[in-house]
Amino acid sequence: MALQNFQYDTIMREYSRRQSEVQRALEERRKEAYTRVPRLLEIDQEVASLSARKARALLLGQPASIEELREEVAALANERISLLKANGFPADYLKPHYFCRECQDTGYTDGHRKCACFKKAEIELLYTQSNLTEILKKENFEHFSFDWYSDTIKNEATGLTARQTAQRAYDTAWNFVQDFDSRFQNLFFYGSTGVGKTFLSHCIANALLESSHCVLYFSAFDLFDSMAQTAFSRKSETDPGENFILDCDLLIIDDLGTELTNSFVSSQLFLCINERIARRKSTVISTNLTLEDFSATYSERTFSRIASNYQMLKLIGKDIRIQKIFLGGK
Repeated sequence: MALQNFQYDTIMREYSRRQSEVQRALEERRKEAYTRVPRLLEIDQEVASLSARKARALLLGQPASIEELREEVAALANERISLLKANGFPADYLKPHYFCRECQDTGYTDGHRKCACFKKAEIELLYTQSNLTEILKKENFEHFSFDWYSDTIKNEATGLTARQTAQRAYDTAWNFVQDFDSRFQNLFFYGSTGVGKTFLSHCIANALLESSHCVLYFSAFDLFDSMAQTAFSRKSETDPGENFILDCDLLIIDDLGTELTNSFVSSQLFLCINERIARRKSTVISTNLTLEDFSATYSERTFSRIASNYQMLKLIGKDIRIQKIFLGGK
């Protein structure tokens, strides 16, 4: 999946705005510093003159002159820092204060590689345009409630009640977020409709987005639709960037099993899961399917890869959405 041209242009306009803001702020700082310490302006003018002479020496192949000019520029730079500090200014006061030091607000490092801040902007833009922003304000760890889970319904395999099962899933999801940068993990939520699988996925997404991670969320239908467009498109109308699905910090696949399953879907799911494991990129999957049905739908090979690399968490209980309807949406 890559950005469409209008999405790419939206991000680049933001970088242009940042560059203008950085330059405006720098000019204001220069004006203040030059007024209070006139020698600073003289130093910058001398450095500019020496830099021009250094460029000419490079063209003429004069190594002795180049080294001499480099020493003069260094001496002026040290004088500038001393003057700034002596007058109560930070040492970097006359340098651009970039929003991102890595790419200097261009979006790219080494001239062609997308900076981490660009990747984050891509994901945030996709989230905004997918209308998930408002959902995550309501569906997060702070608003998760155990009141919807029964103390009498039990998981026969574990002996835990629905509420105890939900508590364990919540704790696992919370620890998943807390350990995200130090431990490679994957989660697989399964259970009947309306027991909180998507809500917990949203909790994880919201927490990691707030800590500046790149999180990509897909319903199963949208995921495979995006994969199909990429696989079968002949003419690309997108930014030739990286594959977000494989490269984002966290991929969330929600409601797996609700899409129209065929050989293409099965093979793409395996490739996606396998490649993200190889890259040590975390994935969260939720499905209404039983483990037996999941294996039959997507192949034993795919299920085996998930079973050996994901923490399996089953949620049980009554449909929370229906409970809310009967309680007037509370």
